[in-house]
Amino acid sequence: MKRVLEVIKGISRALHFFAGVALVFIVVLTSADVVLRAFKRPILGTYEIVAFTGAVVILFALPLSSWIRSHIYVDFFILKFSRRVQNVFQVSTRCMGLFLFFLFGWNVLKYAADLQRTGEVSVTLKLPFYPIIYAMGVCCFVQCLVLLCDLIKIVRGEYGE
Repeated sequence: MKRVLEVIKGISRALHFFAGVALVFIVVLTSADVVLRAFKRPILGTYEIVAFTGAVVILFALPLSSWIRSHIYVDFFILKFSRRVQNVFQVSTRCMGLFLFFLFGWNVLKYAADLQRTGEVSVTLKLPFYPIIYAMGVCCFVQCLVLLCDLIKIVRGEYGE
């Protein structure tokens, strides 16, 4: 089981790395566009590229952020209860998250398939939407795996470590 947890953590780290690269790309592209606008030479489609890449940044960073619990986590109320009540709360919230991310991922993949079938593209650069939408769906399923790992760690008594 430890090997499975490490594999999922590794996948989350790889996605997080790509999110970082995408964020650097956004900064460089936006900076270059601002400078080039001063010379009346803006980069065509910057808005579209930044929007697509922004989706990559957010969704690719989600699984590792959840794994290391770097997201906003309000637990001051829950910590007043016994460890058993805390675990019940953790299990129930992870199950709800697992359900919601699975539904979201499934529907996002269906939506991506529809976009691919219809050939929907962006206005300026004519970039297809579906690859980014497929990536969103995959990230939702990786998030499901992370939440499943959380459940395993809670049951094994390793979650608070």
